[in-house]
Amino acid sequence: MKTLTNKRLLLGAAAAVVLLGAGLTGWSMTRPKTGPAPEAAEAAHGAGEGIEISGARILAANIVLAPVEAGSLSAEVLAQGTVVGTPHGEAVLAARADGVVSRISLRLGDSVRAGQIVALIESREASTIVAERSAAQARLTAARQVLAREQRLFDAQITARQDLEAAQTALAEAEAEARRTAAAAAAARVSGDGRSTGVVSPISGRITSAPAVLGAFVPAGTELFRVANSSQIDIEASVSGPDAARIKPGDRARIHLPDGEIDAVVRSITPGVDLESRSATVLLSPAGTTGLRPGQAVSVRIYTGDAQASGGVTVPEEAIQTVEGREVVFVRTAAGFKAVAVIVGQRGGGRAQITSGLTAGQSIATRNAFLLKAEMGKGEGEEH
Repeated sequence: MKTLTNKRLLLGAAAAVVLLGAGLTGWSMTRPKTGPAPEAAEAAHGAGEGIEISGARILAANIVLAPVEAGSLSAEVLAQGTVVGTPHGEAVLAARADGVVSRISLRLGDSVRAGQIVALIESREASTIVAERSAAQARLTAARQVLAREQRLFDAQITARQDLEAAQTALAEAEAEARRTAAAAAAARVSGDGRSTGVVSPISGRITSAPAVLGAFVPAGTELFRVANSSQIDIEASVSGPDAARIKPGDRARIHLPDGEIDAVVRSITPGVDLESRSATVLLSPAGTTGLRPGQAVSVRIYTGDAQASGGVTVPEEAIQTVEGREVVFVRTAAGFKAVAVIVGQRGGGRAQITSGLTAGQSIATRNAFLLKAEMGKGEGEEH
């Protein structure tokens, strides 16, 4: 009897499983088709999807834009550089005479105009220069009086011509000495009281170094200030000998900064390499106002002359995002961005070669591009 009961229970359980399976099958077949198939949904939310975002939000999110560059990684030279002032972009202000620093008008970081006095140095040489100038002026006045007298005597046929000529020579010598002493006083920027010489900036800019100390005695030639004009700068980049041979004046370059990139052009290349570092120096001229400061370290990328002939395009690696298993780049559109599927080739130095999907000149999101990926994922979540 017990065995018969067990058999009945087993038959009942089996029947329940069959009925449950039939119910599920019926739901799957009869459920309304309210959306695309999984494969179609993946295509709709992957590459090609647009993201509407305003320019203000792009700035607020610190999403950096950059153009797609033509060329291949083999046609690019990556180097480290240093910002330097041009010959007219940086100046050293030194003491013109031995003396004591009696006044300091400006401090570190202050703006200065060309010709402005930054400090005064009380010096014995200042009084000597003033005395020489005064003596030269007195001799010049006397020489003019002598010549006028000799001219009257000669016209009256009282003195010989040689006396007149001697007076003319003496006047010429007195004028030359007066000019020399006046130039010396002007160069030393002697103060009105004749006790101090001025430290003058030859260029406009900002004070980047100020070792001068009030009351300190300084010999002539001591550096007291350093002035730099941030609008007149160059970049000195070190490259290997083989890379230097590929670079020519006029080649394009880009300076990479934490908050973006700056266009530049190759100005010149040293003809040889340094014996110690075994590297050549490339001088780059940045385009427009940069905000760079002399002494700042930067990373530069130089596009050699064969960049255009090599074909292909390159982008920063941070511009490439993975969406649903595929690599995409967010291309700028009128309304925001569009996720474009790309095929990535060679990578190196923070750059990637794009073999398919992009064309040179397109504007793409580079830094913080992952925020656009997150925005796109948010939109998918809302649809589901």
